[in-house]
Amino acid sequence: MTRLRLDLAYDGTAFAGWSKQPGLRTVQGELEEALATVFRRAGERPQLTVAGRTDAGVHALGQVAHLDLSPAAMATLADPHRGARRHPPRRPRAADSLTTTPVAAAPAAAGPVTPAPTADGPAERAARLARRLNGIAGLSTDLYVSRASLAPAGFDARFSAIWRRYEYRVADTAAPRNPLLRGHTVWYPAELDVALMDATASALVGLHDFAAYCKPRLGATTIRTLQDFRWRRDPDGVIVAALQADAFCHSMVRALVGALVAIGEGRLAPSRAEGILLEGARTSEFKVMPAKGLTLLEIGYPDDGDLAARALQTRARRDDDPDAPPTV
Repeated sequence: MTRLRLDLAYDGTAFAGWSKQPGLRTVQGELEEALATVFRRAGERPQLTVAGRTDAGVHALGQVAHLDLSPAAMATLADPHRGARRHPPRRPRAADSLTTTPVAAAPAAAGPVTPAPTADGPAERAARLARRLNGIAGLSTDLYVSRASLAPAGFDARFSAIWRRYEYRVADTAAPRNPLLRGHTVWYPAELDVALMDATASALVGLHDFAAYCKPRLGATTIRTLQDFRWRRDPDGVIVAALQADAFCHSMVRALVGALVAIGEGRLAPSRAEGILLEGARTSEFKVMPAKGLTLLEIGYPDDGDLAARALQTRARRDDDPDAPPTV
């Protein structure tokens, strides 16, 4: 089997999340149907493993997934025009012999001219998959495969990852309301204290049990390492939260953002952010923020030589069901 890596971007507005769900349009469902179309001659329906199973309405600029293909499936990605003569030699026209200036005759060709064959190895076939997926109806709108490539040995899109980076955008009353960005920015009906939110967020960074900020799921751990959590106001006035962790449990990003927004508005004391974390129980003191303001920006991986070891380490540490619900 050959493992391929897919790099993806999508607008999550019209998707019911990443994970396949009967009767609903999902990112995984759309892509796997497109893959089934590409590989129908091989009689295969490749399955995808993804780095971050985004929830309904969440967007992505740097999503990563992998799939495994048999030799027969890889063969269907061969270039059907490889080595074909695209431009036959030009035949001389009768008018060419009527020139007033003598022209030396060109030497006769030894035979038909055929351009050198183009490369068609595994890497070229992998890259061709992205073009075929994007050429299928429906994949040129709110879902785009930016790259398909051969995965390094030991690569697992989900378990080899060492961090996921997200961004959440909020336009408070101090920010201009841009209707063109309304699908990716939450409009909030109060002015927020960004400096206070940024200072408070630092207390949540580190290895913690984030049960208070996650939707519970039987048998799944809520211990995560929050590597970075910052707030800023961009030049356009929009407030942006940047979060990075080894992984996020279900609704964790939007819950953390919701708690800090409540603090920035003055509805929640700054000390409660850490207090709620330590108490370990979900609370009604703040609301989980809407999905549309959240975007998955990037997935980080170790050096190629460390990919397999990282995957084994993550699997051993996290008792996680690969068919579980979305994670943010």
